[in-house]
Amino acid sequence: MKSADVRAMTADELADKLAELKKEQFSLRFQAATGQLENSARVRQVRRDIARIKTIAAEKANGAKAQG
Repeated sequence: MKSADVRAMTADELADKLAELKKEQFSLRFQAATGQLENSARVRQVRRDIARIKTIAAEKANGAKAQG
């Protein structure tokens, strides 16, 4: 997921995507613990996408406070 795609999302879309990624992260951790994880690189990718969404959401929230 590119940051330009994330920046184009609304606050509600960001929250939905964040919840979806958190569920996927949980699933991946569970698969890793049971030895069923096929794509170990996906763990890192999901973790970074979560951080990217949180960062951009915080920027948008701070931007709204600064302007309003």
